[in-house]
Amino acid sequence: MDISLCAIDFKTMTLQWAGANNPLWIVRNVELEMLNDESKNEYSKFNTQNLKLIEIKPDKQPIGKVENPQPFTTHTIELQKGDSIYLFTDGFADQFGGPKGKKFKYKPFKELLLSIQDKSMDEQKQIIEQTFINWKGDLEQVDDVCVIGVKV
Repeated sequence: MDISLCAIDFKTMTLQWAGANNPLWIVRNVELEMLNDESKNEYSKFNTQNLKLIEIKPDKQPIGKVENPQPFTTHTIELQKGDSIYLFTDGFADQFGGPKGKKFKYKPFKELLLSIQDKSMDEQKQIIEQTFINWKGDLEQVDDVCVIGVKV
């Protein structure tokens, strides 16, 4: 079983996060300073126009019964006003659909989130839901789908 779990302290503008197979994505204005991740774990960036999507890598280990379980990494990240934080299951990216019945995948999911940053979180929810419905079409939903977005 996979999970992504975070705690946000809006007074100190810090986020503590740990992920089991699911990453954390932060969308940030490019003109603002770089991400400070005290755990020094690698992260990747996906840029478009004035925004970047920062991906904090999860631990590649499920929760539950596992041979040789390792402690999960807790990342402490400094947030900035205007950041959008996204936690999600793999269900959206793994959904089959579109004109060729293929998976949606993560790159188009990132592009979708970057393209809707000028919208409120309520509008983003509607766009994400409608995109999923349109992509899935008449095909069966293959997995649970959960996308949580928080604007700082």
